[in-house]
Amino acid sequence: MYLPGVFHEQDPTTLQQVMEAHNFATLVTVHEGAPFATPLPFMLDRSQGRYGALVAHMARANPQWEHFTASQEALVIFQGPHAYISPSWYESEFAVPTWNYVAVHAYGFPQIVEDPATVQQMLEQLVDLHEAPRPQPWRFAWSERHLNLLKGVVAFRMEITRIEGKAKLSQNRPVEDRGGVIRNLRASPDCVEQAVAAQMAVRLPKGIG
Repeated sequence: MYLPGVFHEQDPTTLQQVMEAHNFATLVTVHEGAPFATPLPFMLDRSQGRYGALVAHMARANPQWEHFTASQEALVIFQGPHAYISPSWYESEFAVPTWNYVAVHAYGFPQIVEDPATVQQMLEQLVDLHEAPRPQPWRFAWSERHLNLLKGVVAFRMEITRIEGKAKLSQNRPVEDRGGVIRNLRASPDCVEQAVAAQMAVRLPKGIG
């Protein structure tokens, strides 16, 4: 992606946090010269490689898994928080509207997981991840019917071989302008805009904000 230096986020831990917090991402592959995209819930396994590995599954009826080859790189796009930025929030007199956002692009070569027991474990982990905050988390109690459903999915892992991160959060503006944006986003009833404010605040010079 286009990465002006001031917006280039390179800290591996920060990038992993974005992927975990915004794990419903888009898998993009290329087949016969045309892009093919599928939105999927991903899990990040931090234990594999420098950046970790992405774990997911899709419907077997989805032809995208047939595009996976050892020579065809895939892209997973994670969209973090984003918000419209009004010029009226700046202290500076001259300004135009813009959009602040955080995004991570993870690249690698997806590999299909064939072992049914491993696929079953992957699905359990995904469910546990999202059920954990609930007062009474739902758990798989595997029945023959559940096991039959496994035949209808294709699971895969993708070690992240390279990664790009972008945090376009007004770093090119004076500190006073950034403070005005943060105050207005914090006052918004929209939790996503509040999240943008939080991302901006941690990037302010120490002692400010």
